[in-house]
Amino acid sequence: MKQFFGIKSKQKLRLAAFVISSVFLLSCASHRSMPVREEKIDKVIITARSFLGTPYKYGGTTRSGMDCSGLLLNSFREIQVSLPRSSEDQSKIGEEIKMSDLQPGDLVFFATGKKRKRVTHVGLVTECKGKDNVKFIHASSSLGVVETNLYAEYYQKRFRGARRVIL
Repeated sequence: MKQFFGIKSKQKLRLAAFVISSVFLLSCASHRSMPVREEKIDKVIITARSFLGTPYKYGGTTRSGMDCSGLLLNSFREIQVSLPRSSEDQSKIGEEIKMSDLQPGDLVFFATGKKRKRVTHVGLVTECKGKDNVKFIHASSSLGVVETNLYAEYYQKRFRGARRVIL
C-alpha cells in the first residue's frame, strides 16, 4: 500500500472518518449545550416572526389580525410563559433593562398615543447588532406585524423603557 507521511491509505480513510464524525458530534454537542434561556428565546422569536405580515387588529390575537400585546402573548405562550394582555401591564413584569443592555427576547415599550408618559405599544427585541442596530418585532397599526430598527427616529422619540421577562 502507498504511504503518505508514514500513514497507510486505510489509516487515512479511518482518520478522515474520525475527524468528520468528531466535527459532527461536537457541533451537535455545542447546540445541546446552548443555555436553556437562549433556546426558549429563540422559540419565542421564531414564533413572533411566523406572524410577519399579519394585519393589525386592535384586540386581535390571531393570524387574521393582532395587536402588539397580542403578538407577544402568542409568542411567549410557545414556551408556556403567560404575559398580561395589555402593553401597559406587560411593561410592569420582569426586570428593568437599560437600552445599552438590550438582548434578544427583551420587551421594549413606547408611548405612541396622546399621553406621552403612558405605555401604549410593545415590541420584542429580535437582534442586537451594534450600538445603533437593534431590531424588534411588533404589530404596527399601519403596517401589521413587522420588524423595525429601534433606533428609527419615530421609535426613539417614543421609547419609554425595556424589560427582561424572567424565565
